[in-house]
Amino acid sequence: MQTRAFTDEAGSRDPDLTAGPDGSLLATGDWIAASAVLALAATERGLESAGEGETIRIDVSGVGAFDTAGALLLSNFKGRLEKAGREVAFVGERDEHRILLREVTNHYAPPPPPQHRSRFVDMLADVGRTMIESGRDLVAGVAFLGQVIAALGRLALHPGRFRVTALVNQIEQIAFKGAPIIMLMSFLVGAIISQQGIFQLQRFGATSFVVDLVGILVLRELGVLLTAIMVAGRSGSAFTAEIGSMKMREEIDAIRVMGLDPVEVLIVPRILALVISLPLLTFLASMAAIFGALVVSWIYGGITPDVFLSRLKDGIALNTFFVGLIKAPFMAIVIGVIACVEGMAVKGSAESLGRQVTTSVVKSIFVVIVMDGLFAVFFAAIDY
Repeated sequence: MQTRAFTDEAGSRDPDLTAGPDGSLLATGDWIAASAVLALAATERGLESAGEGETIRIDVSGVGAFDTAGALLLSNFKGRLEKAGREVAFVGERDEHRILLREVTNHYAPPPPPQHRSRFVDMLADVGRTMIESGRDLVAGVAFLGQVIAALGRLALHPGRFRVTALVNQIEQIAFKGAPIIMLMSFLVGAIISQQGIFQLQRFGATSFVVDLVGILVLRELGVLLTAIMVAGRSGSAFTAEIGSMKMREEIDAIRVMGLDPVEVLIVPRILALVISLPLLTFLASMAAIFGALVVSWIYGGITPDVFLSRLKDGIALNTFFVGLIKAPFMAIVIGVIACVEGMAVKGSAESLGRQVTTSVVKSIFVVIVMDGLFAVFFAAIDY
């Protein structure tokens, strides 16, 4: 709080608190930062001079120069008396005195005492708040998805407004630059699954069934799931950071001022690029995982590549291959919507940007896993 001082025409005087004839306390002199030591001593003397009544008035009409430091000392003095069970009131203050006393009282008010509640009640309250926030996030996501669909409709009516260059650039960033790390990760996961499967199945003399295990598990579940998680952590966080940085620098407002729609310019190319790229990456990840399983099966299980491929052809059907690809576009839409919503929610600080990027990744991975489980139940129900 900026210190302000008000002076009278009487010149500098030492601050003091003395007992008045009617039992009140008379504040006189200059209550300013330069006389803070003397003012503090005056408040100590004022405690001794306070009468025995339950109500004490502090007459500040005799105060000369007055600033925030003096107001704080008088406010603290009043608080000490009130803590002792006395009723205290300022009288005779001028408008400038009243303003400073009110400001320091509000600014330096003691925190309310902590409320002692049951831990069980606090836990229920936290669960309730989480459910409410989840509902709000769901509503915000559906509303944002509606804006994206509306923007796609406008672009379909006016194809010249669609930014093909932005779409191609995003596909390059997501698919081409992300393919190596995703394929490497999938190769290692497929190798690990194959190794552990061989070690467990050879107890029953069923080593060859590791091919069926890897094929079905990778093509139906792990291929698309691991790819979606990697894309959420890599590209989803990048979307949030890029849009959030533009929000902080008010570039999105500038886009609106130029008469453009930020959803058409920034959001639609990114989500379309995800919808195109995620199935491609899923296919590459599945093939890399199967290749990793083939190598490990050849080394540890003695299953030659021709036997592995023949067994794989007999063990999986075409629908097994399509299940993972069907999931991919839906997961891409979810990742893109969450990433862009969190990016648009960034405020004007770096802390807000970091928090929204973290939230984007966590939410995307959580929703992707939930969606994969729902798809698994759905395909099992229709026997596909």
